[in-house]
Amino acid sequence: MKSTHVIATVVAASAVAIALSSFVKIPKGAIAVKPFDQKKYLGKWYEIARLDYKWEKNLDNVTATYSLKENGDIKVDNRGYNFKKEKWEESIGKAKPVADPEEARLKVSFFGPFYAGYNVIALDKDYKYALVVGDNTRYMWILSREKTIPETIKQDYLAQAKALGFRTEELVWVNHDKN
Repeated sequence: MKSTHVIATVVAASAVAIALSSFVKIPKGAIAVKPFDQKKYLGKWYEIARLDYKWEKNLDNVTATYSLKENGDIKVDNRGYNFKKEKWEESIGKAKPVADPEEARLKVSFFGPFYAGYNVIALDKDYKYALVVGDNTRYMWILSREKTIPETIKQDYLAQAKALGFRTEELVWVNHDKN
């Protein structure tokens, strides 16, 4: 009887953890792009700048390639060169819309059932440049289809991020000097 109670408690706790891990947010004041064409967003993006965090520490030449999987989810292939270890690193994950597929709010997972927010809050009409934020003001990326970004777009994205409370002075500007 006691072991049944323990198993039920573990199952219930696991269910709560999974449910909470799939709940993703958008920073206060940020608004995701809408309408959003998921298919136009697919393909390769170069990371121009980011607020650094442990999974991307010491990485340059960072790219993210998004492709559609058969089940409708998006395959996320993040790749970067670790200049301290002098080797390429890669992380494969998955993404799916948080709710409305025409709103640029995705939940992304690299670790099983645990998801994080991926919110596109600025995107040009040709899907060449994007400003992406996570669940809070600790995660931010400026992306481009090319290894550079026009200064006017860069300044616009920086102003938008700063207005939302992001510490743009702490951005890591990514080098793209390897193939």
